[in-house]
Amino acid sequence: MPEAKTLRLILGDQLNSNHQWFARPEPNAAYVLMEIRQETDYVTHHIQKIAAFFAAMRHFAERLRSKGHQVLYLPLDDPENRQDLGGNLRELVRKHGFQRFEYQWPDEYRLDRQLLQLIAELGIPAQAFDSKHFLTERHEVGDFFKGKKRFLMESFYRFMRKKHDILMEQGKPVGGKWNYDRKNQNPYDGKAPIPKPLVFSNNVSDIYQMIQKTSLKTLGQIDPQNLIWPISRPQSLKLLDYFVENLLPLFGSYQDAMTQANWHLFHSRLSFSLNTKMISPKELIDSAVSAWQEHPAQISLPQIEGFVRQILGWREYMRGLYWELMPELFEMNYLSHQGKLPQFYWTGETKMNCLKQVVSQSLRHAYAHHIQRLMITGNFALLAGVEPARVDEWYLGIYIDAVQWVELTNTRGMSQFAEGGLIATKPYASSARYIKRMSDYCESCTYDWKKRHGLNACPFNSLYWHFFERHQNRLANNPRIGMAYRTWAKMDAKEKRKTLAQADAYGQNLDQL
Repeated sequence: MPEAKTLRLILGDQLNSNHQWFARPEPNAAYVLMEIRQETDYVTHHIQKIAAFFAAMRHFAERLRSKGHQVLYLPLDDPENRQDLGGNLRELVRKHGFQRFEYQWPDEYRLDRQLLQLIAELGIPAQAFDSKHFLTERHEVGDFFKGKKRFLMESFYRFMRKKHDILMEQGKPVGGKWNYDRKNQNPYDGKAPIPKPLVFSNNVSDIYQMIQKTSLKTLGQIDPQNLIWPISRPQSLKLLDYFVENLLPLFGSYQDAMTQANWHLFHSRLSFSLNTKMISPKELIDSAVSAWQEHPAQISLPQIEGFVRQILGWREYMRGLYWELMPELFEMNYLSHQGKLPQFYWTGETKMNCLKQVVSQSLRHAYAHHIQRLMITGNFALLAGVEPARVDEWYLGIYIDAVQWVELTNTRGMSQFAEGGLIATKPYASSARYIKRMSDYCESCTYDWKKRHGLNACPFNSLYWHFFERHQNRLANNPRIGMAYRTWAKMDAKEKRKTLAQADAYGQNLDQL
């Protein structure tokens, strides 16, 4: 009896050429990839993000065809494109007579729900498969923390180190310590030259013209003849090799540093390749650990541990918590913030140099590293009382690596403290003092980082104290921020009044800062 004619769906973040599906061509199986308004329009995306996703999808489709697989591809401007997942799949099943539907589990809750509903409507047998990308099962993190009040990443990270035998020696961490985070918090001091970034010159002019023709709303800038991001597995592997050879030796030391003279520092910039599955987390870890083992004099233990912690610990932890907390996570707003996102998040036009630098860099490259996101743009939105949903939309749109499972969990759980401490043990709020210590942004700023109030006082300072004052009933008992409240309690009453008045004035005029 012949095998059923099967339609297999590949989403834009499922470009894993090593998946079991692609081991050999199957005459009765056809793969479909589609560019649809359902995915381009739910937030306003950076134009480089859309171009990179579409270019990577098109390259993947051509790679499959070259290996003998049958591929159906729906460009955004195809007249037969229904512009939504369900409409296209129903039409393809009808038109081509498919008798079976298969897909890989999506990494976003909304797509997971949509596909579960859709398979009930298609009227043909359906089956879902693991994407074979992550180092944990979808619900493994939730199971690990079952019955716990808080989800402490460090305990999960240690479990993962043991489970996968990474940086372990006879059951104990290499070097005797699990975590070298304190050695990963240095400001950039200029002592080590920063290598030039490896960038690509991918010509996406055809995609750019299609975006213009279809009046797709985007943000940010692009050079369509020279898209710098990797759009294929070979380019992704090349970027990985470059990171391991040139940047890993100092990655850990300066991973939290910020400097306006350089937008990439020693970061790998592999998150887009990872989140589209062109490469796997295991490949990253294995490559980095092998380099450390071969060159221990050049790559110290704190450098490699800092990188492994980001991939093996943080990334898997965030993905697992997303599935544990959804859909409730999407509605969480513990601090009841309702403010609007200031206009300068879309333009970079502000007198606050730190925000000007980070937002402008984000608009230019669709990229900022984790501390720029957490402690500059996220920190300010938190202090200003911006509604978390508005912050979500901005992060999800502007960054090339932003897919909901990682963006939402980081934003609600870390940046905006919207989950009330389930993930983050404290709000990641800071005054200008932290920004001054970790960057050179304050040196050329209109505002004075030392001043809480008065002419040109840095907005971060008064907003910082205003944040703790207005949320005292929710936060005062948190042991990790007790020092802030003790300092506030000791402050002169007149100084408090001036500081709060300054914060009120700034809060009423955020767009003018």
